[in-house]
Amino acid sequence: MINTTEIFPSERQKLFDQLADKLETAYNLSRKVVSFQANKDEPIYRWFKYKEGFSSALVKYFLTEYSSKPGKIFDPFAGTGTNLFAAQELGWQSYGVELLPVGTFVMQTRQALNEIDIDKLRAVTKKLWADLSELTYYKNHINHISITKDAFPDETEEYLNKYLTYCSNIKDKHIETILRFAAFAVLEEISYTRKDGQYLRWDYRSKRDLLGKPFDKGKILTFEEALKSKLNQIIQDLSPSRTASLFEQFENSNIEKKPVKILEGSCLKELPKLDSDFFDFIITSPPYCNRYDYTRTYALELIFLGYDNDQVRNLRQSMLSCTVENKEKIESLRQFYVSISQGETFEKVVEVYNDSKAMTEVNAILDELKKLKKLNNSNIARMVKNYFLELCFVIYEMERITKSGGYCVMVNDNVRYGGEEIPVDLILSEFAENFGFNINKIFVLPKGKGNSSQQMGNYGRTEVRKCVYLWQKR
Repeated sequence: MINTTEIFPSERQKLFDQLADKLETAYNLSRKVVSFQANKDEPIYRWFKYKEGFSSALVKYFLTEYSSKPGKIFDPFAGTGTNLFAAQELGWQSYGVELLPVGTFVMQTRQALNEIDIDKLRAVTKKLWADLSELTYYKNHINHISITKDAFPDETEEYLNKYLTYCSNIKDKHIETILRFAAFAVLEEISYTRKDGQYLRWDYRSKRDLLGKPFDKGKILTFEEALKSKLNQIIQDLSPSRTASLFEQFENSNIEKKPVKILEGSCLKELPKLDSDFFDFIITSPPYCNRYDYTRTYALELIFLGYDNDQVRNLRQSMLSCTVENKEKIESLRQFYVSISQGETFEKVVEVYNDSKAMTEVNAILDELKKLKKLNNSNIARMVKNYFLELCFVIYEMERITKSGGYCVMVNDNVRYGGEEIPVDLILSEFAENFGFNINKIFVLPKGKGNSSQQMGNYGRTEVRKCVYLWQKR
């Protein structure tokens, strides 16, 4: 490990001392609440495994604790819409931006649930298999990309293609959405793959030439087995006897449910288009600075939605720089801000980033570790630099679009590379303060996040902070 005190008088420590009184251990915010785990009993997450983001309980806690009445809420990294739909249940007007089509499709499904005719859905599913067996051709089919080729048994792939064709002929768009979602939700179960970190792990029965110890994922369901089970689960959960407990939001007639508004695209380009001083509350969780590539994890889902190799690659590059494959966006951001006559804003944001001494220290140390070949990927230094630079733009825009006195809640983890901790919570809060937010609290979870097995072997077992930041616009 580099002795940072020989290079700098530890700007990270200075920033910690400066913000130490804002750090507060939050015993009421468990890891379960700030992750997907507390959502497991909600229908959409019972049907589709989506492990990113936070819980509805977290959203409802902050909205009830820090707001006396519903208003307008925003999430620039909307994911599958946990924030937006939880706020909707409380009467808020919800807006979000999401880049990954997996998230936007799940949100479209959630909205279709409000309009679904359960009896009609039940009738369609009863004759589904007879209709599929009569289908002798398919005009719709999955176009594989390199990381998904041969992911399904041949018979399963043929059924998928027939099913996509069948769904495209359904006139009721809400029914079509639910049927497509049912197949979307079982892709992993019917494939030779399993999600493993940010990659797909391949079963030994696939056609692929695999290295290392053979992996057996267990039973691979047929398309018919998996789809019947999923459709039965969805219909059962939508049935009147289950609705009260599983879909409380549809039964509470005392609160007016306002439509959720979703913008598809990168928040780096969508945020600057929004009106200033418009939102009362922002709750969000950006991708963490942890090299996680959503386009690989959800590759099967992306090809099911019709995305080809070029589109997936473009998605990866459009995402916030959280993977080592992301290239710099700074020049495209400069051109974009100039194109909307906001060149001065661009310069202001870059200046705030460059003025952060802790950020400068982190970048210098990672560059040095790169030279010494102590990073397990040479692009980590670039990724970290650009991650914070891009989030600096996001934080500026979040402050601009928030009303005076409004709140911003952000969930994020600190990270460690080459044995060096990067205080994500402190640096992002410093950016926020420089743009016009007050740092009310940085809630620290009682149990932090452990480092990887590789880093434990090199540097020992250590934890980094898992935090929820609470900022308020001045």
